[in-house]
Amino acid sequence: MNKDVSLSELTQDGIAAAYELINSAIVSYEGREVGTIASHDPNAPAENYSECFVRDFVPSAIVFLLDGRTEIVRNFLQLILRVRDMQEELAGHHNLPRVMPASFRVTIRDGKEVLKADFGDRAIGRVAPVDSMMWWIILLDFYVRITDDWEFAHSPECQRGIRMIMGICLRDRFEVFPTLLVPDASFMIDRRMGVFGHPLEIQSLFFASLRCAQTLLVAGKENEPILEMISQRKNNLVTYVHDYYWLDAARLNEIHRFENELFGKENSNAFNIYPESIPEWVAEWLPEDGGYLVGNLSPGRLDVRFFSFGNLLAVLFGLASRNQATRILDVFEMRWPDLIGMMPLKICYPAMQGTEWHLMTGSDPKNTPWSYHNGGNWPCLLWTFVSACLNLDRKDLALRAMDIAYHRLPGDQWPEYYDGRSGRLVGRRANYHQVWSASSLIICKKLVEDPSLLAKLGMTPAR
Repeated sequence: MNKDVSLSELTQDGIAAAYELINSAIVSYEGREVGTIASHDPNAPAENYSECFVRDFVPSAIVFLLDGRTEIVRNFLQLILRVRDMQEELAGHHNLPRVMPASFRVTIRDGKEVLKADFGDRAIGRVAPVDSMMWWIILLDFYVRITDDWEFAHSPECQRGIRMIMGICLRDRFEVFPTLLVPDASFMIDRRMGVFGHPLEIQSLFFASLRCAQTLLVAGKENEPILEMISQRKNNLVTYVHDYYWLDAARLNEIHRFENELFGKENSNAFNIYPESIPEWVAEWLPEDGGYLVGNLSPGRLDVRFFSFGNLLAVLFGLASRNQATRILDVFEMRWPDLIGMMPLKICYPAMQGTEWHLMTGSDPKNTPWSYHNGGNWPCLLWTFVSACLNLDRKDLALRAMDIAYHRLPGDQWPEYYDGRSGRLVGRRANYHQVWSASSLIICKKLVEDPSLLAKLGMTPAR
């Protein structure tokens, strides 16, 4: 058993500094507080870090909700619906799905406030942010659970937004899988990283979105067909992910002895995975008693990299079974130096290097091995790890990780990410004063002090 760390060691100085950063990052529009910018670093290398990102705002929103500052979250949810309708049609795309924006900013033009949004058209890789609409509906669910403001959730604008999201997610495509097909760079890993297809993070968010929509949509004839589709898709998604994404020692042995080119429904190698495609590191790294959900699955391809965010979201929203959730945390404990290291939390393990890095990332200089999304350490993910630990009675692991983060983050000026195999170095291109790095630590402290808040937010694992 790991040594427990007393919560009293988390003094108020770091938390006060985190609050100072969040409050200084608040964005206002038309006299209302509507979000927080991503980074308060005046030397941020990218211009859009001064914008409010949908995904980045979620940790700050949780802090505001738990502090009773719920109006800013409501304003944000309303504004995103308004901004969504600003998406421009592309030539030849008259029925382009209206996704939520990746981010927005408030500028002054001719003395008036003007909203400017990014729907992927200004992004580095020109990819639509698939996860934004999912985070919007999840945040709406958080808001309603905390405030009991069903009137807002049942308003025509919110109901239209939910139906729009479900319409995009449940649309028929050229595939037979219940998982959601998305391009590379369409979620938190927003650069080319070989995660095209059916990445785990999207499937976890997709499941959470379906679950939230079931709760938030008004019962009635108008929504009855959608609710029926949601129920069927959600059940199929759970079964599919459990059957095909799960990897443990027994499953690895099964894959190692796979036969290929088998036709028909009754075969264990349904996706025609060649055993030779499984990298050698997995057999040594995968703990005997642990297990995790692989990063991606498609015909002839099993991406066995460990993606922390997708696995932890699967635990928190109930996509992973109770047994799977426990074994996922066992992997974190037994591979602590690799996944936690000197700054929680490794975004993916292992990093791509050499020819693999060159081919899969397009020689991306920001995603060099053990940096940024290619094996970097991201403190903004800490709140999901702590939440999962508390839900599964592993407070010892939660406090151990929090202790590491607290003693570095404030002194390091709240970096965006860390570099190196163990996360020892501040990211070479990381912004300082990254807001979700600060808000994550505040959430962790609140949850450790009162774990019942997880149930209030609806973040509980499968039973």
